[in-house]
Amino acid sequence: MGFLHEGHLSLIRESKKRCDLTVVSIFVNPTQFGPSEDFTSYPRDEERDTNLLENEKVDYLFLPSPDEIYPKNFQTYINVEYVAKNLEGEFRPTHFRGVATVVLILFNCVQPDYAFFGQKDAQQLAVIKQMVKDLKLDVQIIGCPIVRESDGLAMSSRNIYLSASERKDALVLYQSLNLAIKMIASGKRKVSVILSDMMQLFLAIPPAQVDYIKIVDADTFNLVDDLIEGREYLVLIACRIGKTRLIDNMKIIV
Repeated sequence: MGFLHEGHLSLIRESKKRCDLTVVSIFVNPTQFGPSEDFTSYPRDEERDTNLLENEKVDYLFLPSPDEIYPKNFQTYINVEYVAKNLEGEFRPTHFRGVATVVLILFNCVQPDYAFFGQKDAQQLAVIKQMVKDLKLDVQIIGCPIVRESDGLAMSSRNIYLSASERKDALVLYQSLNLAIKMIASGKRKVSVILSDMMQLFLAIPPAQVDYIKIVDADTFNLVDDLIEGREYLVLIACRIGKTRLIDNMKIIV
């Protein structure tokens, strides 16, 4: 959605490694924002983004207008059912309908062989993979690692909203994920115990308002109660620091 940072640029670099041509789309998608969310204030800087893409030697920039994507009397939306229901789907009920719809439209416009998405939006990545599988789309989805600041904060266009003190408080997301990793490495397998200790870190940060901290099966996004040896999981967080909503996650193999 633009206002590019190193996380976005890492996707571009991966594309250039694998592909003959790289197309970047920038489109702040109105249908994935709820009524009280930050669509109008979402950071935009087309000139800055264009310069960054030129520096990365991107072949094409696809910069459609809202009327091109959603012409008058637009009526067709994509609903991915189960994987979209919990977590972000609970707190942002129309979000994934907007995401799946716009991604399918962009795929139809560009006809890519590969598409690259960041792991930071882990549930979004799962939704897109499910849509591609179910609708038999001829595109391979590549998930790319989270890119972090030197202190561990996951890069996000919304980080610009944070004040200096909020920026410091936001590190609690990364710190709590590391706590979970340490607990699991030490043998903890009861999810409720892990989540309780993570929550204690957030309770010590007054501006932090947690939407959810969950551990899910990495393949199905099912919530789990106990961790099983040899299985892969995701620890996921959504939290508001002041008025800024941030998400983060880590993948773990027990």
